Amino acid sequence: MLAAQRQHLILQELMDAGTVRVAALAARLDVSEMTVRRDIDALDAGGLLLRVHGGAARTDSFSALEPGFAVKSTRELDAKAAIAAAALELIRPGMTVFLSGGTTTFELARILPRNLGITVATNSIMVAHSLAAAQPDAPDGSTGAGSGGQPCHGIRTLILGGERTPSEALVGPLAAQAAKTIAADLCFMGVHGMDVDAGITSPNMLEAEVNAAMVAGSAKLVVLADATKYGMVGLAGIAPLSAVDILITDPGLSPDAATALRGAVRQLRIAPEAA
Repeated sequence: MLAAQRQHLILQELMDAGTVRVAALAARLDVSEMTVRRDIDALDAGGLLLRVHGGAARTDSFSALEPGFAVKSTRELDAKAAIAAAALELIRPGMTVFLSGGTTTFELARILPRNLGITVATNSIMVAHSLAAAQPDAPDGSTGAGSGGQPCHGIRTLILGGERTPSEALVGPLAAQAAKTIAADLCFMGVHGMDVDAGITSPNMLEAEVNAAMVAGSAKLVVLADATKYGMVGLAGIAPLSAVDILITDPGLSPDAATALRGAVRQLRIAPEAA
């Protein structure tokens, strides 16, 4: 069996069990424990799992562990697409919106019509790249820029500076201060976890600070979180669920979880499944 095949199976075991033991993997794959340890070391170096004593754990098993963007972008793809489509319905021309870091907010940025004439303020490197990649061209073949170099009818993008995180977000005092200077109509926020008691949380304390500044500067907070985020608690709190104006999630949410969330946020929306 090739190393890539073994590592794929190790990740599958992790997705199912949350943790794996070296001895059990060696028996399952019919290889030596040394081979399994080398595979775990390689996956750990790539940010795909966390090497622990005697085995490995999923990267989302710990409140302070922050999975990389590439890892998160492969998860819950249908749910994220449905949530982003539902979020798009809230945006109107002329708005100023915050888009936080995260793979669901990135999906929203990807599907934003480029002729909305809105302003997007973001601390996400991936969101900024997405918005910059497809600005509309003017009929004369130019970039459609008006005074100051901004697109006349496209999306004006404001990037909050700061330190880069594994999730491709910019955090720290620079980003937090920049966020405090902006007044937004809506804040679309991706989160690490949502819990009735802990609220919305992040594994990164600096990112939580920036996100809290975005919440404070917005007329409405819209949280975009797939059903797997329910019950997860990150290291740092962003806001209580009572501060969430709209929570958009997917049909994977259990009936008990939906009931709990309806009692905690101002409005819960379940994005319809893709046809």
